[in-house]
Amino acid sequence: MSTSTHAEDLKLRLMTIELLRTAKYKHNITYRELASKTGLPVTVLSRYAKGHVLPNTSRAKQLWKVLTKVVGLESELRNRIKFDETGYFDNTEIIGDYNILQQAANHALATFAGKRVTKVLTAATDGIPLATMVANALGVNLIVAKRNKEVGVKAFLEETFILGKDSGVTVTLYIPKDIIKKRDSVLIVDDMIKSGETQEALVNLVKKSKAEISGIFSLIAVGENWKKHLKVTNESPVEVVTYIKPPGETTST
Repeated sequence: MSTSTHAEDLKLRLMTIELLRTAKYKHNITYRELASKTGLPVTVLSRYAKGHVLPNTSRAKQLWKVLTKVVGLESELRNRIKFDETGYFDNTEIIGDYNILQQAANHALATFAGKRVTKVLTAATDGIPLATMVANALGVNLIVAKRNKEVGVKAFLEETFILGKDSGVTVTLYIPKDIIKKRDSVLIVDDMIKSGETQEALVNLVKKSKAEISGIFSLIAVGENWKKHLKVTNESPVEVVTYIKPPGETTST
């Protein structure tokens, strides 16, 4: 195991203990309730929460998945998503909230720990705070695809797409030509997936660099249309913290 992977694993195990303590002491969830949700004995959970022993990596991942649904990021995000009458919501409270970004970075680490990630790629501008935190958590460099060519960069890779099928507006994203190497494994990060077109453009930039995609990570996905653009595979999974229906669409019970 490499030093970086070992450090990531240890970070994940410690993060999981913190989340368990949050459930127990801040949300007053009993060990019995936690045992029924996690499938682990009360005695084991108690030893974890008191710091007597650390869960191994696979158990930490299993615990993280359960605990984050109970006390974690998803409920925080849902509390802040409020659509206006035109069907948009203001994401300022989400992308500027350090605690949410920290939890999201931990979530990305828990999801992609053990997978090879050498770079994080996002598109300017709203995805930058989240991508910065995720890159920091994974200990890798961040690349930002921009809508204009920067002076001082000699050559670029570019990808053009139509912003919404009826808009008639084309957008081009640029990255410096050699910033992604053939041996890189790139995690694409964005705050929200709506149509999937921006994320598809980022995927294409990675493909043009002849690198591999380790996955796509987003806080929020709206509706299902984006799945037409982003193909989910075991090699490059799409991890979304919370899925929401577009406004006006009724939720089936």
